Amino acid sequence: MLTGVHFILSYMCNFECDHCFLYCSPRSKGTFTINQVKDVLKELQKIGSVSEVCFEGGEPFLFHPLLLECIRLANNKGFKTAIETNTYWATTEEDAELWLRPLRDSGLSMLEVSDDTFHHGEEVANSAKRAFSAAQKIGMNVNSICINKPMIENNKELVKGKPIYTGGPKLRGRAAEKLTKGLPGSPWENFTECPFEDLRHPKRVHIDPFGNVHLCQGLSIGNMWETKLSDLVNNYDPDAHPIIGPLLRGGSAQLAREHSTVHDHEYIDACHMCTDICLKLIDKFPEYIAPRQVYGLE
Repeated sequence: MLTGVHFILSYMCNFECDHCFLYCSPRSKGTFTINQVKDVLKELQKIGSVSEVCFEGGEPFLFHPLLLECIRLANNKGFKTAIETNTYWATTEEDAELWLRPLRDSGLSMLEVSDDTFHHGEEVANSAKRAFSAAQKIGMNVNSICINKPMIENNKELVKGKPIYTGGPKLRGRAAEKLTKGLPGSPWENFTECPFEDLRHPKRVHIDPFGNVHLCQGLSIGNMWETKLSDLVNNYDPDAHPIIGPLLRGGSAQLAREHSTVHDHEYIDACHMCTDICLKLIDKFPEYIAPRQVYGLE
């Protein structure tokens, strides 16, 4: 049952982080209009099970007036609301309060700030901490999001002494290009499931300004500007989906087999292999592997 929807309010971002799985940058295209947001909210009411909406990007604070109206509209319709931000705007605590008070007064339920070295380097007193402190000061709920650098450990059980990738960013989008060098791989046959997403019974989706309804960023069940979101959700058949079906039957390894896709002998994790296979299938299934820019192609 679908309970949460994340708006990719814009693909544009003032940062260009190596770990970004959407390939966001200052040059990225696509931003919601307020009428498009209204259309999505109406469809969410039709679906009936959705209780929470989150606005992210890219960087949603680049469009602060739009973001403010989105929170007001969603709150008035009874949704819990959240925002994810890189906090570039928190130049001082006092300035951060100016940005945050209107959002608090519009009913924002949760502010989530990215506080890690990908966004802020090794700076200790960074903008995320200023934003966090300012939010607490004015009585807002606030949480920190921290994505660790890639981690490697020695594998003592499967292959003695062989290093394995044990965590960090999901290796998709720009991360698959920028962060994989030097990381240890595993045979492609090992990737027999999606370990991160509930593809059969998704509880949340991402919707972008182009209308793509993502189960995983870059993997769509359809376009809501062409087919109503409520119809896409109610008629979702995971086994018949040309990408999701194989992933459910045997992960990215099965996806490669069913589509006879040329692939590498080793990959670092399931996301790394899935990204590579989807890149090779994107021209065959443009309505499901979309948009191209989240794969670094535009």
